[in-house]
Amino acid sequence: MAGRTYDSNFSIVNAIRQSGRPMNQNAIPEMIDWFRKVGYEPSDLNRLNLVHIAGTKGKGSTSAFVSSILSQYLPVAESSSAAVHKVGLYTSPHLRFARERIKINNEPLSEDQFARYFFEVWDRLEESAKAAGEDPQVKPVYFRYLTLMAFHAYISEGVDAAVIECGIGGEYDSTNIIVQPTVCGITSLGIDHVALLGSTIEEIAWHKGGIIKAGAKTFTGPQPEGALEVLRKRAEEKGTELIVAQGQPELEKGSSSLKLGLDGDFQYTNANIAVGVAGEFLRRRGVEDIPADIFTASLPEKFRAGLEKTRLGGRCETRQERTVSWYIDGGHTLESIRVAGEWFASKLVGDAESKQPRVLIFNQQTRDSGALARALYQTLAEALGSVQPFTHAVFCTNVTYKSAGYRPDLISINTNASEVEKLSVQNSLAKSWQEIDPKSHISVFSTIEEAVDFVRELSKQVSGEVPVKAMVTGSLHLVGGFLDVVETKPGQPAA
Repeated sequence: MAGRTYDSNFSIVNAIRQSGRPMNQNAIPEMIDWFRKVGYEPSDLNRLNLVHIAGTKGKGSTSAFVSSILSQYLPVAESSSAAVHKVGLYTSPHLRFARERIKINNEPLSEDQFARYFFEVWDRLEESAKAAGEDPQVKPVYFRYLTLMAFHAYISEGVDAAVIECGIGGEYDSTNIIVQPTVCGITSLGIDHVALLGSTIEEIAWHKGGIIKAGAKTFTGPQPEGALEVLRKRAEEKGTELIVAQGQPELEKGSSSLKLGLDGDFQYTNANIAVGVAGEFLRRRGVEDIPADIFTASLPEKFRAGLEKTRLGGRCETRQERTVSWYIDGGHTLESIRVAGEWFASKLVGDAESKQPRVLIFNQQTRDSGALARALYQTLAEALGSVQPFTHAVFCTNVTYKSAGYRPDLISINTNASEVEKLSVQNSLAKSWQEIDPKSHISVFSTIEEAVDFVRELSKQVSGEVPVKAMVTGSLHLVGGFLDVVETKPGQPAA
């Protein structure tokens, strides 16, 4: 699929939805063609020793865990031998800066690197188009362009271990031009992107299982039986092994002495998958002290360190100010919003008698926002019993600032601009929430900055030693904009 590079994911995905067709079966041939125009063959990716991760929820966290584990095996000195020398991590979406998507040794590309590789890809595409008598202004759409950039950057930088997170699906995802991954991972599956992937868990599993390749073991977590059956069949067709990663004794929920770097009990499921994936990768790279069955043995110390040091902003993240405790997690599917609700509920233990306000800041511009909001309320209501989940509910757009609009890296390319301007989603959410919880105070704002200002002002008006608790959830675009606002306009530091 082609267009100007500013053609949005929203316009592309919306076109597919309206056509009534399934995911574009020409996607991979088209992506290979773009890759060749940049100067590569798909087989050139083999030198990156790729780890490919797909799934509905947890794929970003799992990718981050794998990258962090592999990074513990980097050389301690420039001249020393090591299993890997540079670890790439490609994820989406970004939270604050587009270059967050393309990391090396867990650090985003520098501004200079990002600019260099952006324009190298741009220039190569233009030269190729001119040589073929084609329109040089036509470029791959946004996600494809960044994927091409990532592959080009990793090859140019000499990366020898690259963890690649799928975008949407797997079979027809832009990242799936990978010919021979070293190992694959498929995280928890759920119903999402139904217009593109299908409405049943089996159809979605088929798409996600498209990353499975011959010669590469695939690790997955516990799945619904229908999904697991489809994944097993796809692995069998490729003549490879599918392994359900679970039961690592040091990664048991609630009983582990290992404190994961990412908060939330559900992360232990992701960590099990990551341990299986990283173990297989390192065995194939010749590391000798990796247990043959890593799910029954003691974890190597470097695995423990990698899991404990993993960081991924906006995923079950807590930020403390003197008068506000912010609880931040993107929840864009019914499953993930419920998990986010359970995580927030765990932070309210012993809070039943507190008179301090609890505030929700929520937006989900492109999916069934009403269903997500109801699921969040139900999850918290069940966990808290008679306690009202939120005293205040705030619905805002993903627009970052009142005067400046979107921060450049945070322009919401997945949304309908006219719907954002009319606050259509936000007003609908406000009406729905009023029906769910008539006692809550409801506010609608056109920007994230106004929502943050509202919570901070509210926190100054109430008395008490305990900070106001505010949950920021829904769209990762909302989460990214929120992080930019609180970084740019920091509140009073916690005592």
